[in-house]
Amino acid sequence: MTDQRDGIDHFLGNELGRPGFTAAVEPVLRITPGTGETIGFETSDAVYAELHEHHDLAQLSVPINPVTGPVFVEGAMPGDALAVTVHDIRLVDHGWSVSLPGSGALQHVMGDEMFTRRVPIDADGVHVTPRHTFEARPMIGCMGTAPAEGENSTIMPAYPQGGNMDVTENTVGSTVYLPVMVEGAYLSIGDVHAIMAEGESSFVAIEAQGTAVVSIDLVKGLGLRAPRIETADDWIFVGLGDPVQESVRRGYEDAFSFLVDDHGWSRGDAYAVLSAVGHSRLGGPTGSVAPDPLHPFAAVGAVTLHRVPKSVL
Repeated sequence: MTDQRDGIDHFLGNELGRPGFTAAVEPVLRITPGTGETIGFETSDAVYAELHEHHDLAQLSVPINPVTGPVFVEGAMPGDALAVTVHDIRLVDHGWSVSLPGSGALQHVMGDEMFTRRVPIDADGVHVTPRHTFEARPMIGCMGTAPAEGENSTIMPAYPQGGNMDVTENTVGSTVYLPVMVEGAYLSIGDVHAIMAEGESSFVAIEAQGTAVVSIDLVKGLGLRAPRIETADDWIFVGLGDPVQESVRRGYEDAFSFLVDDHGWSRGDAYAVLSAVGHSRLGGPTGSVAPDPLHPFAAVGAVTLHRVPKSVL
């Protein structure tokens, strides 16, 4: 495994993790965007180790899904967007498979007893069972900026500022664009996964401690209303809404605006091309609206993803 700190300009250890996105805490780092300096956000798997030991949420002494940060970005103002490029995700030598009672698509068949498994990770891959070893596909589950007021959860839901989106395309080589709501943006990152099935329907992937190595640029006045992700081949627009049809509508509207307003397409061309190749699918399982406190893992609303191939631009 690669050394967690090697070659990184600014390393932020997971002792700087906390359970929330907010501008009400002191930044752990101030950085000038556009310099290419790399920041390593070390994430934590301590909650899964405790669940493996106790099989009891009531005995947790550490938060679920902490994020490391926040980082204050000089010059970032409301209405701008951060462009966060992921250069590397470095895993430790093990991850976790855990079922949380009351969560995910398999909650009824898994029952009330918590399942946990320590999953070895090495050069051969992620050893999910004695018979099943998969190539690691590390990704970042939780990345976001601070809201204009208050504090956003790092568990549920996903927000216009990002948060626990659980999108497999938030990985090495991608650039994630996040709206800025407060001066400095206050970027935080957590929840690294060694590998995750699309949609994370079980609610918990193969979770692992890791270090996400990123650099930050600033796009003035971009005016996003939801995150978008640039990969090598596609632009991906994140839809958020309740019910799912509202999420789909908003995601497609953002893709349409990207083609018409940013690239000068005619409305007819944008409509026809999106109708032909603007694929969409469900995103992560966290929903787009805060859940009922009595059912904290039951998602409300939906996260959807809407893809524009770069080849059509």
